[in-house]
Amino acid sequence: MFGPLRNGAVDDLVIVGQVGQSLDGRVATASGHSKYINCPAGIAHLHRLRALVDIVVVGVGTALADDPQLTVRQVAGPQPARAVIDPKGRLGARARLFRDDGMRRFLITAEDACCDPPPGVEVIALPAYGGNIPPSAIAIALARVGMRRMLIEGGADTVSRFLAARCLDRLHVTVAPIMLGTGGPGIALPPLERADQAPRMPVRVHRMEDDVLFDCDLAAQRVELGEAKKSR
Repeated sequence: MFGPLRNGAVDDLVIVGQVGQSLDGRVATASGHSKYINCPAGIAHLHRLRALVDIVVVGVGTALADDPQLTVRQVAGPQPARAVIDPKGRLGARARLFRDDGMRRFLITAEDACCDPPPGVEVIALPAYGGNIPPSAIAIALARVGMRRMLIEGGADTVSRFLAARCLDRLHVTVAPIMLGTGGPGIALPPLERADQAPRMPVRVHRMEDDVLFDCDLAAQRVELGEAKKSR
């Protein structure tokens, strides 16, 4: 399950996205509640992913809605660095992912954004287009500060952007046997005219208690991004 994250098939980097969703493809209820869609084994799997990467990345929407810690707590393992993609500098300094616990913390924002992160938070300012920073620019910038293995943890919109930009080596989709009805959608990509135009990918399927993990190999479509300055 975790062996493919050891080395990149395209370049030096390994970038994995993860989404936990219901059987009907929802990542949250209509009110935005999402704790916890997946079973304890699915949560433990997410924490193992965190322990195996150099950095965990989330979008500002997830940071505002869930105030995640992005730490390893359910399993044994090292703590990763943490980053939030926040083009407009919306996340407050009291966010838990900014907490000073000895790990590197990053704010990825637009070049013209006005932001005042807490002391010790490293700011990566990048060009934004239409209010969004290209995923390839984010990955390259993180590689330059030494991050080789990256986990794009959420939300679904952020993971979808990395997937559409062909910046993921693997995608882990954990499906819980529940149905939420109307609510936050999972992966959302540009439309296709025909179903037979959809690219197929190698997939490994793993059972985790009641949940099912789809481990999708995206190496064939991943763009080349480069090498990290260093890796732990």
